[in-house]
Amino acid sequence: MRGSVITQALRINIGISGRSMILAAALLLLTVIAAPAQTFQVLHNFTGGNDGGDAMAGLTMDQAGNLYGTTWSGGSVGVGSVFELQHKGSGWVLKTLYSFRGGGGAGGDGAGPIARVIFGPDGALYGTTAAGTGASCYYYGYSGCGTVFRLQPPATVCKEVSCPWTETILYRAGDDDGQILAGEVAFDQAGNLYSTVEDGGEFFNGYVFELSPSANGHWTSTVLHSFNEEQFDGTFPRAGLVIDQAGNLYGTTTEGGQYADGTAFELSPSGSGWNETILHSFSSSADGNSPMASLVFGRQGNLYGTVFNGGPNGGGTVFELSPAGGGWTFSLPWSFSGTGNGGEELAAAVTLDGSGNLYGTTFAGGCCGAGTIFELSPGSGGWSETVLHNFTEGNDGGAPVSSVVLDSQGNGYGTASLGGANGKGVIWEVTP
Repeated sequence: MRGSVITQALRINIGISGRSMILAAALLLLTVIAAPAQTFQVLHNFTGGNDGGDAMAGLTMDQAGNLYGTTWSGGSVGVGSVFELQHKGSGWVLKTLYSFRGGGGAGGDGAGPIARVIFGPDGALYGTTAAGTGASCYYYGYSGCGTVFRLQPPATVCKEVSCPWTETILYRAGDDDGQILAGEVAFDQAGNLYSTVEDGGEFFNGYVFELSPSANGHWTSTVLHSFNEEQFDGTFPRAGLVIDQAGNLYGTTTEGGQYADGTAFELSPSGSGWNETILHSFSSSADGNSPMASLVFGRQGNLYGTVFNGGPNGGGTVFELSPAGGGWTFSLPWSFSGTGNGGEELAAAVTLDGSGNLYGTTFAGGCCGAGTIFELSPGSGGWSETVLHNFTEGNDGGAPVSSVVLDSQGNGYGTASLGGANGKGVIWEVTP
């Protein structure tokens, strides 16, 4: 199963498979705590049919507690879908909101979404596909360049079992010479939308773009920054962006920077454009390599992120950037080793709860090599890890590429890309 297209898309596309990992001899003096009585359950087993398959993104929750997400494959045509999972009585019911058609030509509508959908200011769902339009791009079996899309619910109450939402393509990456859209979108207070394109652009190293709504439902695209390997400013941004109240954008690149192992960056608007500041350049053995996920704001304006691999213990890290004296201070709350129950290879963002605890998943490692769900808790002696679930890649799923979304009771929800009853992944819940 590790040779699947999902594993290839995670490791090969970002250039990880050809790297040699140098493991530091020193170990962090931190404690892995055995999980207390958490309860794990599978809410839905994907079939690879109309309900989708191979979910490679986290979930979004609405105010009623319904969950929304994307699948890389499946749907009515087999190139991915957007779904809603509704809580009905004591169970859950999945509805396919939209099945992508792909196609690769000018009329293609997207294929292979690997980022979660979010709600925009108008109540519609917004997201990206890695491929699916135009003829000049190709991404692991899917032809065409990536898209930004909007899904709107039916205008009237639907009485049918399945009521597809209406899709509108807002942006086609090939229009700005880009290719793959792997990150989710973010909105500022004015309703402008921002995201990244992993490759292509002026220097073929990826770029950050803005979509601004204009007349008659159209959107105007602007490239804010093209990454340039020769300037050591990072290359190949895979994740989406986060925005602060001043309109500054924060993100990561999987490669580039001072040590070629990726960066965390800030883009700030100015009168003449956007100015980039490198907040941190990663170095494999010291703090990890290939950050693949979005950053998350903490309660004091600090930023948390994850790094796929490397670090002092070799299995990836969770890092923190704290504003200090006009700059940023970098620290490592946790370094994963991949041994025991700890997990390794972090492909998704962490989630912060009201007490300052961090929740996330590892793609691999744990007791059975199929990934974990973990909690990191701050304390007077440092951070400690609690493993909430070890995936087996059996009926419980495996290889999660999902963030954790929390409800008001502290229950966590996410997806696993492999395993389950049908081998096409699952939607899961873990309760405290």
